[in-house]
Amino acid sequence: MQLPEQPVAGQPDPTIRRNADQLMAAIDEIQIEKATSYRDDTPLPAVGPTPPVQQPGQLAMSQWAIDASGVLKGVSVASIPIGVAVWIVGQVEPLTLGIILGSPTLAALAVARLVAKIQSANQAAQPVVQHYHGAVTNHSQAITTDTRGIWAKTHNQP
Repeated sequence: MQLPEQPVAGQPDPTIRRNADQLMAAIDEIQIEKATSYRDDTPLPAVGPTPPVQQPGQLAMSQWAIDASGVLKGVSVASIPIGVAVWIVGQVEPLTLGIILGSPTLAALAVARLVAKIQSANQAAQPVVQHYHGAVTNHSQAITTDTRGIWAKTHNQP
């Protein structure tokens, strides 16, 4: 009869050591048998039966579809202020909301009233009439202007 091996002080248990050696041998065997990568350097044919593959980026679409998607993106961005406004209406008291929304309207009405008053005042003003007594002479003359140089100097010639 054989006695079980007794561990020696400071040395690992022989059964644990044997199991660890078996595990390492199995791992080495797996790594040797199977390759983890392979590179095929054979040249590809210029034309073949392989169907085309979708490339990364925007999908292939007609011009109409591209334009329509741009419009949809713009409309979706434009809906953000409407959603914020609806949220504010739900959060703010009606009096405060009336003041916030009514202030620009009142300012626009005040400016429109001011413009109307200025226009009516301009129309009501008497036109300036110049009265001439005696002979009146009208001179008309064409002037040719010529500007040249880095330091601009203008020559007016009648």
